[in-house]
Amino acid sequence: MPQVKTAPINRNIGRMPKIGIRPTIDGRRLGVRESLEDRTMAMARQAAELITKNLRHANGLPIECVIAETCIGGVAEAAACEDLFARENVTATLTVTPCWCYGTETMDMNPLTVKAVWGFNGTERPGAVYLAAVMAAHAQRKLPAFSIYGRDVQDADDTSVPADVAEKILLWAKAAMAVGMMKGKSYVNIGGPCMGIAGSVVDPQMLQEYFGLRTEWLDQVEIERRIARGIYDHDEFAKAKAWREAYCQEGVDINIGSPLAHTAEEKAAEWDRVVQQTLIIRDILIGNPKLAEMGYGEEALGRNAIAGGVQGQRQWTDHFPNHDFSEAILGSSFDWNGIREPMVLATENDAMNAMAMLLGHLVNDAASVFADVRTYWSPEAIERVTGWKPEGKAAHGLIHLINSGAAALDGSAAMRDAEGKAVMKPFWEMTSEDADACLAATAWCPADVGYFRGGGFSSMFETKAEIPVTLVRVNKIEGLGPVLQIAEGYTVAMPEEPSQILQQRTSPTWPTTWFAPTVTGEGAFKDVYSVMANWGANHGSFSYGHIGAKLITLASMLRIPVAMHNVPADKVFRPHAWSAFGTVSSESADYRACETYGPLFG
Repeated sequence: MPQVKTAPINRNIGRMPKIGIRPTIDGRRLGVRESLEDRTMAMARQAAELITKNLRHANGLPIECVIAETCIGGVAEAAACEDLFARENVTATLTVTPCWCYGTETMDMNPLTVKAVWGFNGTERPGAVYLAAVMAAHAQRKLPAFSIYGRDVQDADDTSVPADVAEKILLWAKAAMAVGMMKGKSYVNIGGPCMGIAGSVVDPQMLQEYFGLRTEWLDQVEIERRIARGIYDHDEFAKAKAWREAYCQEGVDINIGSPLAHTAEEKAAEWDRVVQQTLIIRDILIGNPKLAEMGYGEEALGRNAIAGGVQGQRQWTDHFPNHDFSEAILGSSFDWNGIREPMVLATENDAMNAMAMLLGHLVNDAASVFADVRTYWSPEAIERVTGWKPEGKAAHGLIHLINSGAAALDGSAAMRDAEGKAVMKPFWEMTSEDADACLAATAWCPADVGYFRGGGFSSMFETKAEIPVTLVRVNKIEGLGPVLQIAEGYTVAMPEEPSQILQQRTSPTWPTTWFAPTVTGEGAFKDVYSVMANWGANHGSFSYGHIGAKLITLASMLRIPVAMHNVPADKVFRPHAWSAFGTVSSESADYRACETYGPLFG
């Protein structure tokens, strides 16, 4: 059964967000404006081409740019541009110019668009002067904008986009489209708070104001109702069951010998049940037109979710099979229907970690991996317990990222690039071999009945490769609001024997990732212990690559301060006005700026 690749789709209701390109110009006619028209429009086309050739949305669809129909030399043309952008669902605007323009007359005044301005660094015309003037105008009008200005002077006829300018445009554009993707979508709680976990006490006002999300709730009894009444696609269930039997190998059962252990017959029934649960949870989140054909028009609509969470524990899992299979498969980049965009579905309905997963997915395109931030292992403790002296990336110690079995299978790092190196890929780059490798690296162990009396199955894999990753967490602080934590680092392929020794000391049937954050010797990154000690909650989400700079830029757009990060200072890109809040301590300035401007959707 081949792992086919599905075409990119928008699985949510609503048009895709677009980037509007605003070519602004000196409005003086009879010579000045006319001499600049071609050059200004060329800059607009350059910017649009750069973005569309290098970026996609996380769902795989191309990012589209809309260029104003004329250059913008004053208020009337600015208004016409705004009217065009409103019709085209433009949610972010990039203003470009090689020259002086009239700042307050040409600027983007829409308070809900994410703004940037690229001022050409040339000597013939004062593009830099306009850039400075319009940044001042944005600051005075409480409309933060990103300033893009090349380091090196270019000749007037130079139509190339310098590397540093391109880097900033692409960083801004990707983060801005993440904002547009979230706006108007839903976060769906299936169940309520889980086991007293504060992150699963969902704050609808915060999700609305900071992320642009509607909050929806459904009792978990809805899953049982749909199973009992057969409200799912039965043909797809048969297909999913066959795929599960072919690709999901059953792992060790640690319950054998326990009076609570489930029989083979019970486990067979649980397999069918968890597959049904998976279909139903997906249908709740995004709908399924097949249900309308079956006479269930309301259920067919779904909840227009871009993210969700399932309570699970304890009331459900004390009686029914757990949701680990559903959360792991839906969060992965493939299932029985083929290779497709992963979903964001939080274990234990931890909405704050769902937001971390969502932000990571939207800026790096690949799956986000939910994890407990379980244990800090010092190098001394590792050597004492295992006899192995940590080296390389592990030399400063490790953080054990482990989950109950609800982690995206992409986190096994079993995929390979063209050179045979371990990676995690966006789904549109994945091959059938990549999906097969992730499935082969994963065993599904009967759930530990000490934790899950109702049974179920937990994914078990180990990230056996050294790959760059970024650990992320959103925390809510009363009186402050949401804050973001970012830790770039690497997964570590620990030798088999010491890894197994350490895993046997905790939950050996759960997926394991050994994480070595990059330490700086300062603050929360003084050492690995400090990273663990300063982490804000019991959960985190890791994404492929060092994406901290993208997340910092995105957080500034949403007005979410970053509490800790280890991103190099020269990679940090925030709105120009942030410098007015202080330049020595950018972290403190970030807090003050976010407080002053308030949430984007508030």
